[in-house]
Amino acid sequence: MELSEKLYTLRKESGLSQEQLAERLCVSRQAISKWETGQSVPERGTLLAISNYFNVPLDYLLKDDEVKRELPTNEQEDSSLRTSDRTKWLLGIIICMGGIVCLIMWGLLSIFHSSVSNQIRESSMIRIDGNGIFLFLCIAAILVGAFLILKDTTKK
Repeated sequence: MELSEKLYTLRKESGLSQEQLAERLCVSRQAISKWETGQSVPERGTLLAISNYFNVPLDYLLKDDEVKRELPTNEQEDSSLRTSDRTKWLLGIIICMGGIVCLIMWGLLSIFHSSVSNQIRESSMIRIDGNGIFLFLCIAAILVGAFLILKDTTKK
């Protein structure tokens, strides 16, 4: 199979029109058409972009092999990154939920514990003692958890 046939096959398998592929590779639609009909050949930089976009090795594009081989290292790296992202996301949810539960518990204890209620009634300032530190830790846990959750969603 020649380069022109491989480009056509890769584009069709991806469900792209010539115009869509041209936009993704920053070339004209006419260039795609010429490559697929064998009238011209992409430049070296464009071949690299095609290789990366379709996740195929340059050897596959340039040699007359029939067998299409995926790039194993990219696939393995993508898989490990996805697993790492899921782990961070799950850890973020656990930390955030733990902080929220602790904050609710602290609020309920503050309401039902008379010394805290008296302190709130008698003064406009609340002392930072063990309760204040616990409150700070709860809020910090919520913020760290939210950061871990949102960090991964903003990447994509």
